[in-house]
Amino acid sequence: MADSCDVSVIIPVFNEAQNLGQLLDRLKSVRLSAAEVIVVDDGSTDASAEIAEKRGARVIRHPYNIGNGAAIKNGIRAARGRLLVFMDGDGQHQPEDIPKLLSGMNRYHMVVGARAKGSRLRFHRYAANILYNVFASYVTNFKIADLTSGFRALSRKDALKFIDLLPNTFSYPSTLTLAFLRSALTVQYVPIQTLYRSGQSKISLIADGIRFFLIITKIATLFSPFRVFLPVSA
Repeated sequence: MADSCDVSVIIPVFNEAQNLGQLLDRLKSVRLSAAEVIVVDDGSTDASAEIAEKRGARVIRHPYNIGNGAAIKNGIRAARGRLLVFMDGDGQHQPEDIPKLLSGMNRYHMVVGARAKGSRLRFHRYAANILYNVFASYVTNFKIADLTSGFRALSRKDALKFIDLLPNTFSYPSTLTLAFLRSALTVQYVPIQTLYRSGQSKISLIADGIRFFLIITKIATLFSPFRVFLPVSA
C-alpha cells in the first residue's frame, strides 16, 4: 500500500450498519484520483466495521465509544492524503459533493459544505444552526454560513496544527472553523443538500447545544472579548 495519496476521506461511525454500506458504494462511484477511505469505528456494537472492511475501506477501531471528534482526530493521524475530507457515516452528506469541496482547495485553506435551505433537517436543528451561525459571525466578524457542518475539506498539514485543540465530541467542527479564522486561514462555504438521517440521532440537543456555545464563547475571547462581554463598547 502506498505511503501517501492525494485525498483521504475520513468517516467517523458509531452503529451505522444501516447506512454505511450504501454510503461507501456511492463513494466508490465518485472519481477521486489517488484516494483512500478511512472509516473510524467509534466502539460500534453492530456490523459497521465489518461492512467497511468488506468494501475496502481502511478501518480504525476504538474499543469503546470515545466521541465523534475523537474519531476524526484518529482519522487525521492515520491519514496518508495531502488533502482530507471529513463526512458523516449516516448518509446525510452526499459523496457526489466531494469534488465541489476539493475544487476550492487551490484557493482556500478549508472548504465547508453549508447546508442549503431545503436540506432535510428537523426544525429544531435548523433553528439551532441559525443561532450558532449568527452568534459565531458576530463574534468573529466573518460571515459563517454553517458553523457545525461536519462535511469539509482541508489539508492534512493544517488539520495537524489544530488536532490537540479539537474536542472529542460532536462540537469539533465549530472549534475547527473558529481556530482557522483566528489563525487568519481562509475558509470558503459551498452550498450542499443534506438528507434526513436514518435511525436515532446521536446528538443530544441540550447537552451538545450547551457545549457548542461554551466553545464558541471560549474561543471568542481570543478574537475580541469586548464584542462578547462588553458589546456596547466594542
